[in-house]
Amino acid sequence: MTDPDPATTPGLEPGGGVAPGDTPPSEAGTSGLSAPEPKLPGRRTNLVIALVVAVLVAAAALAFFAGRLG
Repeated sequence: MTDPDPATTPGLEPGGGVAPGDTPPSEAGTSGLSAPEPKLPGRRTNLVIALVVAVLVAAAALAFFAGRLG
């Protein structure tokens, strides 16, 4: 397959330019979100989760070392 001949391509002006209105707009005409964003957890919730994870890790480490000593 070969490239089309620019001389016979519709919509081209002399010199290879394109007439105004022959090309689609550069951006969509719509804006905004399609759905509402979910509510993110607050700072307090994140701190509670981090504290629970830290306590579980400390308990697992304590159980591991207690098992190795005994």
